[in-house]
Amino acid sequence: MIRRRHLSRLRLPLAAVAVAFGLALAAPSVLAKGKQPTKGKTDVPRLDLPALKKQLAGSEEDIVAALRTIEESGNVEGAPLVTEVLARGGTEAIVEEALKAAGKLKSSSLSPSIAPYVQHRTEEIRRAAARALVKTKGPVAVSTLSKALRSEDASVRGTAATGLGELGARESIKDLFNALDHGVAEAAASIGQLCKPEECEEFAGRTGKLTFDVMQTGFDQILFRPATEISDDDKLKLVGRMRELGTVEVGKYLTDVGERWPKDWSKKVKQAIDSAAHAAAAGAKK
Repeated sequence: MIRRRHLSRLRLPLAAVAVAFGLALAAPSVLAKGKQPTKGKTDVPRLDLPALKKQLAGSEEDIVAALRTIEESGNVEGAPLVTEVLARGGTEAIVEEALKAAGKLKSSSLSPSIAPYVQHRTEEIRRAAARALVKTKGPVAVSTLSKALRSEDASVRGTAATGLGELGARESIKDLFNALDHGVAEAAASIGQLCKPEECEEFAGRTGKLTFDVMQTGFDQILFRPATEISDDDKLKLVGRMRELGTVEVGKYLTDVGERWPKDWSKKVKQAIDSAAHAAAAGAKK
């Protein structure tokens, strides 16, 4: 039975329970017969949009059931209906289900209707909204997640920072640096994913100022980016910075990097990594 929030807490009569259960079982009926082919993807179930629209005008149970049908179908034809639900709002159960459906559909058309919920008073909803935006993508998702780097909710800040890296949002690099300097550790890895050589050097300049466990998440992204994005010379500079630290932590990290280094990648960089790891280990024994 779906948990009802902001509604009566009285127990439902047995008959009402039976009706709700029947509705849940009936939900698949809003799937139209047959399959709808989509390019490059497995066929997705067709949706009976008129029936779903009618169901979305019903009770909380009806609405949640309809949203689940849309979510489970993965059919983007249901996106306008999800947008309508998010635009009008509803109980927490309805909004959370709508956000789940939006994330499953992965349509950028949904991002504008999701965006306001990143500032919702309820933490579960604002966090779900941030996660959904990472999946729906688009300019609105990027701009909203960039602003969310300053959220009072640490979980939202972290999701936003990680999401911007996943979205390849180069335009957010300054916001990520600012977030990193204000304690959003997740921004380090995204900076490593997105930085241009001069920005990667700016990031590396924080070595010794920020804890190494934070810095290494960004270093890892930089070191394992292709040479077409970050040159071997730039990677050598980065390894050199870590060698200067010469801590046990650095030694362990570089040893791990050396073990993961692709065999057909730069031997010169590999030698520098191994040498720096050995030097850090030797220095730690003194």
